[in-house]
Amino acid sequence: MSLLCNTGDWFTLGQGNAFRKMEIYNMEWPASINLENMAIHAAPYGGPIAVVKDPKLFIKLDGGTSTRPIIRVFNCVGKLISSINWDCGNLVTLGWSDSEELIGVQDDGTIFIHDMFGNFVHKFSVGKDVTDVADAKIFTSASGTGVAVLTSGFKIYILNNIKDPKSRPLSELLSNAFDLTSSLTCWEMVCKDRTTSCLLAVGNEITIVRHGDNVFTNHTLTMRNDFQSISLLSVSFDHEHVAVLTNTGCLWMGSWDLKHKYCEFVTGRQEKANQLVWCIDGSAQYESQAVIVSYMNLILIVGATGESSVYTYDSPMTLIPEMDCVRVLTNYYHELIQKVPPSTSKIFGINISEPASFLFEAHRKFQDRSHQSDEYLCLIKNKLPAAVADCIEAAGHEFDPKTQKSLIRAAYFGKSFISGYNCNDYSTMCKTLKVLNVLRDRNVGIPITIQQFNHLQPVVILDRLVFRKYYGLSIHIAKYLKLQETRILEHWAFQKIIHDKNDDEVARKIAAKFSSAGLREPMSYANVADKAQHIGKTKLAITLLELETKKKLQVPLLLKLGASEKALIAATQSGDIDLIYMAILEMKNTSALAKFHMTIRRYPLAQNLYKKYCQLNSLSTLKDIHSQEDDFLSQAELALREALQLGNLDASIPDISGNYRKAGKAIEADLADETKKLIRHQKLLQDKYQKDFFGLALHAMVRKLLQLGDQRYAEKLKSEFKMSDRRYWWLRIQTYADSYQWDELEKFAKAKKSVIGYEPFVEVCLSKMNVAEAKKYLPRCSEENKLKWYLRAGCYTDAATIAFVQKDIDSLLKIHDHCNDSALMATVENMIGQLSSKK
Repeated sequence: MSLLCNTGDWFTLGQGNAFRKMEIYNMEWPASINLENMAIHAAPYGGPIAVVKDPKLFIKLDGGTSTRPIIRVFNCVGKLISSINWDCGNLVTLGWSDSEELIGVQDDGTIFIHDMFGNFVHKFSVGKDVTDVADAKIFTSASGTGVAVLTSGFKIYILNNIKDPKSRPLSELLSNAFDLTSSLTCWEMVCKDRTTSCLLAVGNEITIVRHGDNVFTNHTLTMRNDFQSISLLSVSFDHEHVAVLTNTGCLWMGSWDLKHKYCEFVTGRQEKANQLVWCIDGSAQYESQAVIVSYMNLILIVGATGESSVYTYDSPMTLIPEMDCVRVLTNYYHELIQKVPPSTSKIFGINISEPASFLFEAHRKFQDRSHQSDEYLCLIKNKLPAAVADCIEAAGHEFDPKTQKSLIRAAYFGKSFISGYNCNDYSTMCKTLKVLNVLRDRNVGIPITIQQFNHLQPVVILDRLVFRKYYGLSIHIAKYLKLQETRILEHWAFQKIIHDKNDDEVARKIAAKFSSAGLREPMSYANVADKAQHIGKTKLAITLLELETKKKLQVPLLLKLGASEKALIAATQSGDIDLIYMAILEMKNTSALAKFHMTIRRYPLAQNLYKKYCQLNSLSTLKDIHSQEDDFLSQAELALREALQLGNLDASIPDISGNYRKAGKAIEADLADETKKLIRHQKLLQDKYQKDFFGLALHAMVRKLLQLGDQRYAEKLKSEFKMSDRRYWWLRIQTYADSYQWDELEKFAKAKKSVIGYEPFVEVCLSKMNVAEAKKYLPRCSEENKLKWYLRAGCYTDAATIAFVQKDIDSLLKIHDHCNDSALMATVENMIGQLSSKK
C-alpha cells in the first residue's frame, strides 16, 4: 500500500474507532482449489492453512474419484506445503495446536496429530466411552491446546492439553436439566482464570458450565427483538468477549460471562451467516472492539457501540481471527482487517493536529527543500520526543515497506533535534521491521503483525521458521538479532539424520556444519546423537557422540547406546571421578566378568578406582584382581588389613610373609615373621598370667612384664627381638619409679654402669617428687648436664659451687633470683663479683 492511499480503506465504527482493511497477498491457489466447496482451518499468527472438502456440502464426484478426504496444507500465499490422504475414520473437524501441528478429530473419538508437512506424529483417544463424536472444538486453554468433543448422545468431553490427553466429561447435571438432543444449536469453549468453561446455546438461553464443577448457570439474553434460537456463538481470541447471532439476524455483544451487554444490532439479513468472529485490538476497552459477520458474498463489521460497515466480495471468504486483527481469505486475495493503531491514527488521521503528524509533515517538507519544515518543527519543539516515539511505533504497525521507511525517516529526522536522545527504541524497531518484512515476503508467507511478533518472541518465530525448513534464513535472523543458533543447527541435523541414508556422509556433514558455525561455544552433539539413537541409527549416534566435547553429556549417552568402553575412555579423559564410576559400574553390569576385567585393566585410572570401589564393597573381588595380576604386595597388604579387622592375624601371617617375600619386600617379610613370634609370646603370657596381652606392641609387653616382676621373661623378649639396651634400661627405670621401688632402682643403678647415663634416674625421681632419692644420682651425672639437674632438683648451694667452677655467671644470677637463703645469696653475690672482676 503506497503512502498516498494509506487511508483509502479506513472506516469508522463510532467516535475515535477507526478500522482499516489491507490487502496482504494475491493468492496462488492451485486451479483445483475453490473455497466455495472447501472447509478452511487456518492456524493463527500467520500459520499454515488446512483445506479439505466441506463434508456438509454435497459435491458431485466424477467416476473413480476417491471419497476419502484429501487434506491439503498451504502457506498464507496459497503455496502447497503438503497433502494428507485421510484413510482412517470419518473426519469431524480439523484445527491447529499452538506449536502448529494439525489436529484431526474422528467420529470414533480418535485424535490424530500431524506436522504441517503431513508427517504423522502420534494419535490418542478421547476415551474408551467416546465412540460417536458428532462435533468437536479445538481451543486454547491455560495449559496449551485443548479439544472438546460432543457425542451424538449430546455428552461433552474435554481435555485441556493434547500433550497430556486426560479427558473429563462435562457436568452430568446437564443431561438431567436439558433435553440437548432437540434444543442445542451451537456451543463454544472459553478459558478464563485457568478454568475451562463451555457455552451451550439451548433455545433462546445460553448455559455456562465450568469444567470440573457440578454447577451451571443459565442466561436468557434480553433483546429488543424476539427470537427462537441462537444461530452462532463467537468467543474473542482473548476469551474476554462473546457475540451471539440469533435466527432473526439480531447480533448481541457482551462480556464472556454474559453479565455485561455492550450493544445489540439488527443486521436486517435473514439468510444464515457463515462465520461470526471478533476483531479485537488487545486493549481492555470493549468500545474499541468489533465483530465481523460473514455471509455468502459480503462481510458485516459491527462495532461494540453499534456502528457498522459492509464490504462485498465476488467469491466466498473465510475469516481467521487473530489476537489483534482478523484475516480474510478468498479465492483471490488475503486481506487483514484491524483497528487502526493509535500511533498510526495520530499521523494519518483526518484533521489531525498531533505532534507526530506535524513531524511527519515536517520531514516531507524537508525532502521538498521547503522552509515550511522549520515552521512545523517550531510547532512541536517541546513535544518532539513523543512525536518521534509515535512515528517509530506507527512504522511497526505498517505492512508496506515504503510507508515504514517514510515513518522511520521522519523519526530519524526528529531525533536529530533532541539532545541526548536514547536510540534503543529506534534501532530495535529498525531491526524488527527488517525481520517482519522478511517473514511477510511471499517466499516465506508468514504475515504477522508487530504485536503478534512481540507476543510470540523472536525465539518462537525462529522455531517456526526452522519447522518450515528455512534454515539459512533462520540463521541469518538469529545472527542479526544476536540470538542462539544452536536450536536451528540441531533441527537441521535432525532432518539430515531422518531423511539421509548414508550415515557416514551425514556425520561428516553435521560435523562440518557445526564446526564452521562460528559459535562462541562449541555445538553439542548430544541431542543430535540422542535423536539418531531414537530412530534406530545407533552407529551414527556413536559416531556423533565421539565428537562431543562435554563429557557429562557424552558418557551417559554412550552407555545408553551400549558403547561402554568408549564411555570409559571418555570418562577417564575427563578426570571426573563420578563419570568414571558411572562408566565402570555400567560396564560391569552389562559385560561378562572376564571381559570386564580384561578391558578395565587397559585403563590404569579406571582400574585403580575400581580397586578402591572393591575395597569398600567387595574384598573378595579385590583379592581376585590382585591374584590375576600377581600383585603380591597388594595381596599381602590386603590380607594384613583383613586379618587385623577379623582378629585372625596369627593364621594369616604365613601368607602375608610369603607374599611380601615374593614382592621383594624382605624387611616387611621379616616384620611379619617377628609379628608371628610376638603373637605366640602373647598367647603364652595370656595363658600364664590371665591378663590381656593380645595386640600389645613389644615395648608395651616388656613394660607389662616388668610391672608383673617377670624380669626374666622381659629379658628373653629383649634378647629374642633384639631390643636395644637403652630402650630396655629406660623401661626398667620407668617401671621401678612408677611402682615406687626406690631400693630396686638403686640396686639397678649400682649393678652395672648405666648405658643411658644417670640423668634418667634423676628425672624419674623428680617426676615422682622424690628429691632425696634424686640426690643419690646427681653426682653421677655428666659434667655438662650436672648443673642443669642440680638446679631442677633445687640444690642451689651445690649448683652455685658448680656454676662458680664452670665460671657460669648467668646460672649464678639465676640461682640468686630463685633462692631465699640470705647467706647463700651473699655467697652467690661474692662469686659473681669474683668472676666479674676477672674479666
